[in-house]
Amino acid sequence: MDTPVTTFSEGPQDPFAVRRAASVVLDDRGIVVGWSERAEALFGYPPEEVLGRPTAEFLVDPRDRDVVMDAVAACVRDRGWFGVVPVRHRDGQRVELGCRARAIVRRDSPGEWFLVAAPAEEVIQWETDRSVLDGLFRRSPIGLAVHDPDLKILRVNRAIARFSEIPVEQHHGLRTSDFLIQQDNDTVERQLREVLETGRSSIFTEQPCRLRRDPSRELVVSVSAFRMEDPAGRILGVTQTVEDVTDGYRARHRLALLNEASALIGTTLDVARTAGELAGVAVPDLADCVSVDLLEPVTRGEEPTQEVFGPVRRAAVRSILPDTAEVMYPVGHTIHIPPKTLQARCLAERRAILDAHLEGPTTWLSMDPDRAERALRLGIHSLMVVPLVARGLVLGLLSLWRSKRLEPFEEDDLTLAEEFASRAAVCIDNARRYTQQHEAALTLQHSLLPHEVPRHPAVEVAHRYLPADATTGVGGDWFDVIPLSGLRVALVVGDVVGHGIHAAATMGRLRTAVHTLANLDLTPDEVLFNLDDLVDRLAAEQEPTDKRSPQVVGATCLYAVYDPVSRHCALARAGHPPPAVVTPDGQVHLLDVPAGPPLGLGGLPFEATELQLAEGSLLALYTDGLIQGRKRDVDESLADLCGALAVPARSLEETCGAVEGALLHDRSTDAVADDVALLVARTRVLAAEKVATWELPVEATAAARARTLTASQLAEWGLEEMVFTTELIVSELVTNAYRYGGGPIALRLIRDSHLICEVSDTGSTSPHLRRARTTDEGGRGLFLVAQLTERWGTRHTRDGKTIWTEQLLSSTSAP
Repeated sequence: MDTPVTTFSEGPQDPFAVRRAASVVLDDRGIVVGWSERAEALFGYPPEEVLGRPTAEFLVDPRDRDVVMDAVAACVRDRGWFGVVPVRHRDGQRVELGCRARAIVRRDSPGEWFLVAAPAEEVIQWETDRSVLDGLFRRSPIGLAVHDPDLKILRVNRAIARFSEIPVEQHHGLRTSDFLIQQDNDTVERQLREVLETGRSSIFTEQPCRLRRDPSRELVVSVSAFRMEDPAGRILGVTQTVEDVTDGYRARHRLALLNEASALIGTTLDVARTAGELAGVAVPDLADCVSVDLLEPVTRGEEPTQEVFGPVRRAAVRSILPDTAEVMYPVGHTIHIPPKTLQARCLAERRAILDAHLEGPTTWLSMDPDRAERALRLGIHSLMVVPLVARGLVLGLLSLWRSKRLEPFEEDDLTLAEEFASRAAVCIDNARRYTQQHEAALTLQHSLLPHEVPRHPAVEVAHRYLPADATTGVGGDWFDVIPLSGLRVALVVGDVVGHGIHAAATMGRLRTAVHTLANLDLTPDEVLFNLDDLVDRLAAEQEPTDKRSPQVVGATCLYAVYDPVSRHCALARAGHPPPAVVTPDGQVHLLDVPAGPPLGLGGLPFEATELQLAEGSLLALYTDGLIQGRKRDVDESLADLCGALAVPARSLEETCGAVEGALLHDRSTDAVADDVALLVARTRVLAAEKVATWELPVEATAAARARTLTASQLAEWGLEEMVFTTELIVSELVTNAYRYGGGPIALRLIRDSHLICEVSDTGSTSPHLRRARTTDEGGRGLFLVAQLTERWGTRHTRDGKTIWTEQLLSSTSAP
């Protein structure tokens, strides 16, 4: 009687299937009239022992009679019954069976009952499986869709129906393209076909999902799929589970963006660069268009005022929209924010503002109604404005728009934008403060170094200054060209140990001291002696426990004085590299100047070297940063320096460039790079016709003789208008030399842009200016000289002293 049936599952099968269940037919009195082979196997009774007998005689244990009778009563009452009943096996064992009974009506015969039974544990498992299957289609929150091999829907559960908003029964025969947009449907069908063709299940594949009924709502679903087969291996279709994971996906995406922002925002200490990094992080993952606007003081490195917010300057713009320039102000544009705009509210209230659905042409975009109207035509529909706040200071604002992405901004997006803005604001503030300090350091450095090397008749000069720290731009090296009396010039290069702002401050003090000593017309060795004492005092003044202020332990210096009249050059150095001299024919050699100790050691002597320089000679002074480096030997560097200087007939700027290229080409990769100062000077010689020199007798007539010589020489030079004044000056200076100095007396006149008068004697006392009383017979000469000249002074030499004056020539008299 039993016939096999085809099952569609490899799980637990229906225990009441004909080939698995025991079948029994009873008449209306409970007598067995039908008995299957499965019944014989299940109960142990062959058909000949049970047919025609009441079931109560052999199947019902007396102890279970009441339970059985209750089941019979329920069956009669309801014309059918299902449940578990105890029966007695032929061997006497008690067996619990799941039993299903149904009434059978036959024409012209009493009623009968058809019973099917199976072991109770199989029935319970089957009912559990049916409950699970029912739950999947009726109560599961995860969508379930069954497709045939052509990907038509056979059945869906209620979760899919809620998702598609189509009743469950109406899904049969539909395709996913009936409720998904084409792009997302192609992704889904491609996945399902791959599962059908390969048999490999896909597990938790996340993919976008937008419904035709609401394409602006962007969802993300997790999809798994497996192929269905019958026991013979015939493909029946594919089943797909669908779970909405939009919230989790967005949360992970936002976390990833935050991590990315941490890595990408603030990579430099540059305000504009940091603003650009902020815009780059937000587009396109969060917004389609972003602008960063900073208060104007912030862009200059200044601290912004918070009482009244002034204009903002566009610091960065990033967009994936076409024609962005038509609606967005460019970088660098100054924007005056009108009141009552979202931007004005954002700055005033210091809080982020979300306008999820923009309506109408407002001034929210670019403070310009026309630009706002064009932006709306581009599809911009949602806006967030977030203040940039750090240390309680409002620095600017971040504006974000959406256009291509149809989904508007939501509160979670605003939270993410606030995180971006918070991190960026700290970086921008750090960059702003760095800019402020950097500008202060540069201002200090520029105030300490000469802005322009003055033109001087004694030399033509060019220079280079390269700090070790290119970010701060300050260091301890310096150079100077200092005019001296008698058209002489002092060339100075120095190097304070270390670099940075503290070394620069010390350098400034030393440079000031050098100028003061130079104005005293001291010899090079005397200048270094006084500098040595100053550096020693500076080191003693510093607090040794202040770790922020490195100890100044010394400095080096090279001081040279050149006279264009005599071509005489005197040099002294204190622990500094030797200077290089290039003769007019291109011969290069390093001057053998005694090295001397570095400044700051104290108590050690310095020696000067004197030589004559031909006209057109080149003198090169430099700091050790030019020749010392991790990758270069000093002797090799000095050879390269001489080679770069050896090319004749080249401008000084070209010479500096050649030296820089030869010795500093690998400076960017040198881990121990030092500050570099380079000063090159080409000597000039004053023409003989511009100098007049006389030796005067030490007698009372010396002043009269000096006046006569002076008047004659000035007439020869065409300076007759200066004769009277110059005679008074010369007369007073020669008279002082006669009275208070020793012979011989020398008078020298030099004509350049100034008329220089010099009177030399062998005396060692220096005249000084004083105010004479009404009863004094003398003491008014130097006061008169000071009124008649532009400058005057005294310089000491090994043989005595020289008093000099300078008078400015008129523009018609100057050479």
